[in-house]
Amino acid sequence: MMITQYEALIDAPFGVVAIAMQGNQLGIDLLPEPPSQEHLQLYHPAVIKNAIIRQAYEQINQYLQQPNTQFHTLLHYQHGTAFQQSVWQAIVAIPLGQVATYGQIASQIGSGPRAVANACGANNIPLIIPCHRVVAQNGIGGFMQGKENGLVIKRWLLAHEGVQGYTHE
Repeated sequence: MMITQYEALIDAPFGVVAIAMQGNQLGIDLLPEPPSQEHLQLYHPAVIKNAIIRQAYEQINQYLQQPNTQFHTLLHYQHGTAFQQSVWQAIVAIPLGQVATYGQIASQIGSGPRAVANACGANNIPLIIPCHRVVAQNGIGGFMQGKENGLVIKRWLLAHEGVQGYTHE
């Protein structure tokens, strides 16, 4: 989902978390550029009118401070094929502080690693569906469909959750 206009911005250690709704689909972008103070004031939580956006803002803000935040109620705002949903459910089940490989998830749901990677790439709500916890057999794997600084953000998220071994590759 390509988000054209954001409804909330959260200052994050790696840049910014941008949140929007398109229809009844929640969308989250992880952006490497830190927001300006002017932008943050424009998107202050007090001006968020949409209850789903406000809930996402509050929970993501809490996650950035405490990684054990639960996002279960926001999962209803992610739409995809039955296959994508099965991948995303497997990803949500990965415990905080742990990772699973594309191959492990593929064998768990009876598919192939590349199809799992494609479903990860179709995830519109990163952090809520923590596809940063999915790694390659021999390394960190991909993230954010190869967007600039995606792996920097993935390494930060894994370190934030206490996962060792992916800081420098």
